[in-house]
Amino acid sequence: MSDKPRIFLTRELPPKTMELLQDQSVLTMNHEDRYLTKQEIMNGIQGVDGLLCLLTDVIDDEILAANPALKVVANFAVGFNNVDVDAATARKIPVTNTPGVLTETTADMAFALLLDVARRVSEGDRFVRAKAWHGWGPLQFLGADVSHSTLGLIGLGRIGMSMVPRARGFSMNVLYWNRTRLAPSEEASLQVTYCELDELLQQSDFVSLHVAQNDETRYLLGKREFSLMKPEALLVNTARGPIVDEKALVSALQSGQIAGAGLDVYEREPLLESELYEMDNVVVAPHLGSGTIGTRTKMGNMAAENCLAACRGQLPPNLVNPQIYD
Repeated sequence: MSDKPRIFLTRELPPKTMELLQDQSVLTMNHEDRYLTKQEIMNGIQGVDGLLCLLTDVIDDEILAANPALKVVANFAVGFNNVDVDAATARKIPVTNTPGVLTETTADMAFALLLDVARRVSEGDRFVRAKAWHGWGPLQFLGADVSHSTLGLIGLGRIGMSMVPRARGFSMNVLYWNRTRLAPSEEASLQVTYCELDELLQQSDFVSLHVAQNDETRYLLGKREFSLMKPEALLVNTARGPIVDEKALVSALQSGQIAGAGLDVYEREPLLESELYEMDNVVVAPHLGSGTIGTRTKMGNMAAENCLAACRGQLPPNLVNPQIYD
């Protein structure tokens, strides 16, 4: 009988991560490119030491109860709002995540969406592919200037902070709102200006979201907040879908309260508000924030190492509930 830890994986990860898991564990997994049902996850974790799951897997107390001997829930994501951490803590089950590795990649994606929706790249692409383009014209697909405009960052954690040099490359004026304000020396060094949220919304040409999802940030942007924004303003969201009231966003876009949006996350993924599918002033991406080969491989290896360590009785490197060891 193998002394390797037994791990259940809810979906295939990048090749190098799969090699690591197959070499160092007895691996069972979902081989299909789809979400597993709750019952399938409960069945899958029977008799295993560790669960390696994705942000799309909701891991609640009922699932945890299906295997009282489970040694770890290793989440392939920076966020872990999909896991009932309180329930896991009560059961003395470590929960881990993959912080730090996707910062630059997600900032790249946020700025790509900003540029795309500003310069109407995806809209123009669809126009050309439909063979509707009959030559250059002076009024075709006029977009918004990015250089020398004002970017409002809601949240200044790792990813929000990484947006600053990208914005500086376009000579943008950068405003920020964060739960904790930076020291004046840090603001001066970064060349950013703190604003209360309402003021930031009123002044920004582009608003980019970089806060964590929690009870305080759910619907942080809704009908009232959209009414404060400039009619020419554009919203970018690569954080979490429920930070934005999607129905209110649709209404704001339809009424011209704001000019457009670049979205990578949605309130009820993978579903979108039906109107968003048809709006030309919205760029919709399929949650690609961390979607590069290098970043997803780093995430996968980190999640695997977290899972393997906990299964072996070691302290996992990226623990989100350290109180279980008190």
